Amino acid sequence: MAELLVVILATATLTLAVTALTIQVRHRIMVVTVTGDSMRPTYRPGDRILVGRYDPSELKTGQVVVIERPSAHGGWPAARPRWPGTSGDLMIKRVAALPGDTLTTGTVVPPGKLVVLGDNPAASLDSRQFGYCPVDQLLGIVIRRAR
Repeated sequence: MAELLVVILATATLTLAVTALTIQVRHRIMVVTVTGDSMRPTYRPGDRILVGRYDPSELKTGQVVVIERPSAHGGWPAARPRWPGTSGDLMIKRVAALPGDTLTTGTVVPPGKLVVLGDNPAASLDSRQFGYCPVDQLLGIVIRRAR
């Protein structure tokens, strides 16, 4: 009887640990499915990518990020995007410039703003059309393709 109790307790402990780990991972990582051509050839429609929450100090030029989509008239939602977001409201772009960076035009990127570009300019809605992206509209940094 004591052996059965040990097995039951061990199973319950393992189940609890796996559940806690799953909850923790869900709060740190999400899967996003690519839907457009703006990041070709890096990512194609149907590719699934892992996106991790970010610390603003980790953000670097060249990283691929997921941002909230601006409204049709170019404005940004007032509130920060909700984790994990909804795929129709998200865009995948590459960070081209960070706050304080000087652009080729001689303009300095303002504090709290980013320049984000698609890898495929012909098919990308990005900073060339909507201007600076507020840093607080950034949802996460792409870690890698999901398998």
